[in-house]
Amino acid sequence: MPDYDPNNIFAKIIRGELPCHKIYEDDRALVFLDIMPRAPGHALVIPKSPARNLLDVNPDDLAHVAKVAQRVARAGMKVFQADGVTVQQFNENAGGQVVFHLHVHVIPRKEGVPMKPPASEKEKPEVLADQAKKLAEAMQSV
Repeated sequence: MPDYDPNNIFAKIIRGELPCHKIYEDDRALVFLDIMPRAPGHALVIPKSPARNLLDVNPDDLAHVAKVAQRVARAGMKVFQADGVTVQQFNENAGGQVVFHLHVHVIPRKEGVPMKPPASEKEKPEVLADQAKKLAEAMQSV
């Protein structure tokens, strides 16, 4: 497996070198919206520690990411009045991974509404800002 690249886009977001529509942050995890969402509220949960994917992440960091992803899923259900949640996580090229920093997709879903294809349409920044604000508020009570 290749080494972790500290210049991947998510590492740059963690360091504040690139912007994001932040939903939640603590000392071990960061949550922000995907700029090309497959459904409204499509969030990404990442560890702050350098981890290429599930295969090399520290187990304690993985457990923390899972706990945060659960909270994000609950917030997404509430904010978007979702009927369910899709959680996805990809590892290495053959597994569908595109950004090589561990990340978990948390996607609120409505019954009968298909997800958009991956990386198909960039959402308007003002829409993402509004969604991030609502999800951040909901994260405080879930």
